[in-house]
Amino acid sequence: MPISTLIWLMAGAVLCLTELFLPSAFVAFMMGISALIVALLSQFGLALWMQVVAWLLISSLLIVLSRRFLQPRRRKSKIQDAVTAETLTEIPAGKTGRVLYEGNSWRALCDDEKIAIASHERVYVVRREGTTLIVMPENLLRSH
Repeated sequence: MPISTLIWLMAGAVLCLTELFLPSAFVAFMMGISALIVALLSQFGLALWMQVVAWLLISSLLIVLSRRFLQPRRRKSKIQDAVTAETLTEIPAGKTGRVLYEGNSWRALCDDEKIAIASHERVYVVRREGTTLIVMPENLLRSH
């Protein structure tokens, strides 16, 4: 058994065990797994530089795949449906204004570009686009 195989096996074991004591979002574990794979590849007499390159490539691939498949998907917006807010300023048709939502002032835009909303009017938050809330006047939605 070549000495490089033993080194890769020890490095893989140490990296995998490191994940147990110092959680690193599976980065150390994936690097350890790739070191174990390279230990198997080193049995075929690969040059040391090829083993290092293989370890780097396999580690990168495993880390990217673990991020993609093991992390939970995030919701695009934490705003729930039909949440109310109050306009602080007028929201002119097609332009932005300010609303008070959950105790904070937010930039807001009416979902219908042809509707203007007066200040101190209750609105429904339809969705969020970046730091802008998309709103609709409460009285418009209640009358239908």
